Amino acid sequence: QVQLVESGGGLVQPGGSLRLSCAASTDDFKNYAMAWYRQAPGKRCQLVAHISGGGSTANYLDAVRGRFTISKDNAKNLLFLQMDALKPEDTALYSCNRMGAGCKGGQGTQVTVSS
Repeated sequence: QVQLVESGGGLVQPGGSLRLSCAASTDDFKNYAMAWYRQAPGKRCQLVAHISGGGSTANYLDAVRGRFTISKDNAKNLLFLQMDALKPEDTALYSCNRMGAGCKGGQGTQVTVSS
């Protein structure tokens, strides 16, 4: 069982930036397509961004394209999500997981965008 631990969330004003990190416990990380998901209270889990195992291909939710950047450091088993120009509607619990695995039921890092 791969353990994935997120960090980097917090409270930020609209227009601000945050960088989320996800540390993976497996040395096979380079072979995993990975994703960031988010879930706001009362709303469905959303796939925010995903990236190929090697890190060369990424795709984004339309609502975050151009503002968020997903990246992967396979040498350190780390996944990142750079979030710029944050909006109040980006407020959610963010979690990392293997592509297709979805949100993790309350585990993740909270991002709150508010003035």
